[in-house]
Amino acid sequence: MRIETLYRYPVKGLSPERLQRAELPTEGYFPGDRLFAIENGVSGFDPAEPVHQPKIKYLMLMRNESLARLRSRYDDASADLVISQDGEEVLRAATGSEAGHTAITRFFEGFMPDELRGEPKLLTAPPTYRFTDSRSGFVSIINLASVADLEQRLGRPVDPLRFRGNLMVSGLAPWAENDLVGRDLSGPGGLQLHVIKRIERCAATNVDPETGARDMQIPKALMKNYGHVDCGIYCRIVAGGTLQEGDVLAPAQVPAELGIA
Repeated sequence: MRIETLYRYPVKGLSPERLQRAELPTEGYFPGDRLFAIENGVSGFDPAEPVHQPKIKYLMLMRNESLARLRSRYDDASADLVISQDGEEVLRAATGSEAGHTAITRFFEGFMPDELRGEPKLLTAPPTYRFTDSRSGFVSIINLASVADLEQRLGRPVDPLRFRGNLMVSGLAPWAENDLVGRDLSGPGGLQLHVIKRIERCAATNVDPETGARDMQIPKALMKNYGHVDCGIYCRIVAGGTLQEGDVLAPAQVPAELGIA
């Protein structure tokens, strides 16, 4: 599998950031991914004792498609969250300060008042936790050939970013990633990933990541065409290493039917 692009999503539900390279830590998470979430009313999340919460407790695309109209960026050096809308910066807030948290709350109160169940407060994940949809969402991989096959079935473009994956890969036959569950993937510098499970898709994929329009029914299309609602795989980082665009991941003991290019 050739890595075409790498993405992180610093804030759950907000836009992706493309990376040229990423250092994956052993038994950790994809770097800079899902570091924050914005609760939609009191969520009950306790950073001192983090327990995985249903995503409906946070602002997220499945129910809040207006989020896709925003472009967000997280500055690692300053810990600032920067949000733009229609090409103009509308928020710059320090995620480590009380004033920054207040500014973020006030922004979302003004941006989407009718969608809020309470104060939209920024939550920060402790080092051993991330605001992923799945408890085992350490690294997600999307097979671009599978997305292209779905496009062909639907007769219209499908942006791979609808699936909000960390690694976009080429080189596999369409849907061959589903057969990799339980296998190891080897990368440069001793990197090793273990494929945990397939990713079940929800209504968040119905939202156009550029316009915020809820213009497709992806889970329904997956079920109709393939008999499942899966697109992508989750992996655990067994041994850390650095990945960059153009690097190759090689499945161990690859059967011929996987069609590795």
